[in-house]
Amino acid sequence: MCDTCGCNQPDEAVTFRRPGHPDAGHGHGHEHTHEHGHHHHDHGHDHHHEHHHAHDHEHASGGRTLAVEQDVLLQNNLLAERNRGWLDARKVTALNLVSSPGSGKTTLLEKTIAALGGEPVVSVIEGDQQTMNDAERIAATGAAVLQVNTGNGCHLDAAMVRRACDELDPPAGSLLMIENVGNLVCPALFDLGEDAKVVIISVTEGDDKPLKYPNMFAAARLCLINKVDLLPYVDFDLERCRRAALQVNPRLEFLELSATTGEGLDRWLDWLRARIRS
Repeated sequence: MCDTCGCNQPDEAVTFRRPGHPDAGHGHGHEHTHEHGHHHHDHGHDHHHEHHHAHDHEHASGGRTLAVEQDVLLQNNLLAERNRGWLDARKVTALNLVSSPGSGKTTLLEKTIAALGGEPVVSVIEGDQQTMNDAERIAATGAAVLQVNTGNGCHLDAAMVRRACDELDPPAGSLLMIENVGNLVCPALFDLGEDAKVVIISVTEGDDKPLKYPNMFAAARLCLINKVDLLPYVDFDLERCRRAALQVNPRLEFLELSATTGEGLDRWLDWLRARIRS
C-alpha cells in the first residue's frame, strides 16, 4: 500500500462487499482508482482528493523514503479529519478496534451488538485481507456491515473508511465499529477519523505486548484485556501487562472481560454508552 509499512496491492485488490451481495465489489456507482496504492475517490461529496507522488524508488538516502512516508500519512490524515467532521455532523460515534489476529475482536462485536439490543444502532466495517467470514458473522446479528478486503494491505486507511461510510450510511446517534485488520503495527499510524482506538489483547498472548508494540498502545484510549476466563490456564500476569502499557501511555484505560462468557461485558457496555452522542 505504501512505503510506510511496505504493503502493496493493485487497484482491484481492495473490495467492498456486503454479505448476501456477491457482486458487490467496486460497483454502486463509485469511481475507485488507485495510483501506487494511494486512494483517489470521487463520491460526489466535497472531499475529492488526489495524490501526486514522484515514486522513482531510487533511494540513494533515507530522505526520499521519509518524505514519501510523510506525504502518505499527511494525505491520509487530511481525509481522516474530513471523516471525523462527517461523523461529528451526524453524531455518529466511531471506534477503531485494533489487535493481533485471534484476540477475539469479532466475538466481542457479536456479543456487544446483541447486548446493546439496537440502542444505539450499530454499524460495522470489517477489515480483513481476504474472505467474508467475519462480515457474515456480524450480519447474523442483524447489524449493517460492510466487508473491506485489503488484498495484501495490512491495515485500513481513511479513504477505505470514507467509502464504507458512504455504503453503510450510519444513522444519527449511532455507533460505528471499525474492526481493523489484525495487526499491532501499521494501524497505529493511520487515523481513520475515529473517536478512539480500542486495543484488544487476549491473555493467550504475552503480557509484554505493550512493550513490543508501543505505538499501538500509545495511540489507544482503551485497552481491553480479553479471554480472562483462561487466566488459570495460561502464563499471563494482568498487573505486569497494565504496568507495561502505562509505561508507553500513562492515560490508557483498562477493562478486563471475557467475550465468550460475558464476564466484564457490562463495564464495556457502560464505557460505550457513555460515549454515544445524543
